[in-house]
Amino acid sequence: MIGRITGILAAKQPPQVLVDCNGVGYEIDVPMSTFYNLPVLGEKISLLTHLAIREDAHLLYGFGSEIERAAFRELLKVSGIGAKTALSVLSGLSVNDLSAAIAAQEIGRIVKVPGIGKKTAERLLLELKGKPVFAG
Repeated sequence: MIGRITGILAAKQPPQVLVDCNGVGYEIDVPMSTFYNLPVLGEKISLLTHLAIREDAHLLYGFGSEIERAAFRELLKVSGIGAKTALSVLSGLSVNDLSAAIAAQEIGRIVKVPGIGKKTAERLLLELKGKPVFAG
């Protein structure tokens, strides 16, 4: 498992960044919350990562904080939520806002996220309620 990537920010095109690590460029998808906090091109960067291995691809997802990565991993456990949707959730809501929505069982905030319908939002609220990463 690749847990962290540290290198030089070589390119950034939402939602993907390219991090050069000693001549090897890693393409990493990041939520917009991480993207907005990136340094300028050519600067050193360190991202916590989640590696997803599928039949047709090996995909890296990067995060600026441990809480963001933990929230992403919990979102992946929800039935019907894949990596792209989990990134979309974290791009549309901060972890604190998502935690508040889960605690209040506020479906309205969740369905505003692109790619999340009412049934998926209900399932997300139900399955994530009480999870330590979202406990405020």
